[in-house]
Amino acid sequence: MIQKVIFAAALLLGSQLAMAQAEPYQEGVHYFKIAQVPADTGSDTVEVTELFSYACSHCNTMEPYVQSWKQTKPDNVEFNRISVAFGRKAWEMMARAYITAEMLGIVEESHPAMMDAIWKDRRQFRSVDDLADFYSGFGVERSAFLANYQSFAADSQLRRSQRDVKLFGITGTPSMVVNRKYRVQSNKDVRDFNAMLDVVDFLVAKETAAP
Repeated sequence: MIQKVIFAAALLLGSQLAMAQAEPYQEGVHYFKIAQVPADTGSDTVEVTELFSYACSHCNTMEPYVQSWKQTKPDNVEFNRISVAFGRKAWEMMARAYITAEMLGIVEESHPAMMDAIWKDRRQFRSVDDLADFYSGFGVERSAFLANYQSFAADSQLRRSQRDVKLFGITGTPSMVVNRKYRVQSNKDVRDFNAMLDVVDFLVAKETAAP
């Protein structure tokens, strides 16, 4: 009887070890499950969200890695960004500017340019007028930028995005979220941006293969 119990325990342990070895990344170590996950919609699309701030130097450093990753991501991946505010007025101004650029259809051009303006050119944005001047360089009339920036649609999107920041449990940037289910951030086990994106790829494959 004792031998049977020992054998069963060894078999269970071996099975657990095999499962751990089969998956290179573990929940609670390399990524974290979000407490409130959405209902499964049955869609083949996997959503990947980058959470960033223009005030974050690490986000600026990560930007080329994300741009490169976007060129090779699977076709079923839908990529988007959320500019976090963390309740700070200056960060909220920049988050609203990012949303406005999305609304105007210029964000793919303006986003890396804004990073360069802040971190390479050391340009400072202290007011909405400063932002309007910057975005006018992308073929947008200042009046159009200001109207969209101050619109109800921008207000609504800002509220939704910052609600997601809290829902995802984001406490620092940059962070990545896969399918609104898993959070990836740098830590002692995920030491650099390539490692973060490797975990993202693993989770994308996991979600794609899910029944």
